[in-house]
Order: sequence, then C-alpha cells, then structure tokens
Amino acid sequence: MRKGLLGFTLIELLIVIALLGALAIGLLAALDPFEQLKKGTDTGTRNTVAEFQGASVRFYSIKNYMPWCDDGTCASPVDGSEPDQAALTDLPNTIAAIVDTGELKTDFSTLAGNQKDNIFVTGLNDPPTAAVCFKPTSKSFRSDPNTKYDKNGIGSGDTGGSGITCPDAANAAAECYYCVK
Repeated sequence: MRKGLLGFTLIELLIVIALLGALAIGLLAALDPFEQLKKGTDTGTRNTVAEFQGASVRFYSIKNYMPWCDDGTCASPVDGSEPDQAALTDLPNTIAAIVDTGELKTDFSTLAGNQKDNIFVTGLNDPPTAAVCFKPTSKSFRSDPNTKYDKNGIGSGDTGGSGITCPDAANAAAECYYCVK
C-alpha cells in the first residue's frame, strides 16, 4: 500500500469535467448569444431612429418646414416627394439638409450604415409630423410596449389605424414596428 499519494482518480476528473460542460451548456442556453446580438443591433437602430427623428423636429424649429421640403409650402420636395412613407436610404438630400443645419453629424450616413435600409420615415409638412420606425428582430424589442405600430407609425388605436395589435402572441406574423413619433 502506498502512502502519501495525493490527487484525483481519472474517474473523478471525468465526472467534474462532465459537470462543468453541462453547466456551460446550460449557461449558453440561458444567455442565448444570438438573441443578445439581435438585441444589440436593435438598440443601435433605435438610437439612430431617435437621433433622426429628433434632428427632424429641431430642423423644423429652425426652418419652420420639415427637412424633406425645400420651403414652407413643400412645393418641390428635396428628395422628389414628401415622405408619406420612405426608407431612410431613399432620403439622402433630406439627411444632407439636416446635416447642413448642424442637427446631424456629418458622418451620420456612414455611422448608420446598413441600418438605413430598415428605418422608415413617415412625415408631412402640414401638419408637421415625423414618425420614424424600424422592425425589431430581437424578442425583447418585439415585446416592448413601444412596438405597437405599423410601418407608417400608425398604432391600432390611432385614427386610420391598421387594426394590428402589437405585441400579440396570437399573431406572431404581425408587422409590428418600433416607432419614435
């Protein structure tokens, strides 16, 4: 019989490694890294939406017309038509007009990157309105109370509403958008 040997047997080490592996798998399942990536993307898009909407309102307070118009009558809109609903990608002259007033950073378009394709602007000059929306991809944003609008920023309770109810577990395919108005 040997005396003074300290250590673990191979079986004990394998059991500990198996338990640690099971805990790691459980932790990954609980954190859902892909959901965290989606949530991070949605947070960045929400910040871009809020920045553009706030800049549009500040532009109006300076010029007394919305940034997609060239004057108070909006007779010849800067991007071809008043955006009753347009993707932010389709409004380069509007973005340039807001940048010229100093209400957006000069590199806003670069920083927004591919997010601009997923951001939709609905606005009028008379009355001055601007709803800026995006469709969230993460579960937490889809269940957020602010995700209750259609693509045009109209909620189910608004006049002329689309009748959608968001968030709605029964209607998971509903086109529910997060909007800043």
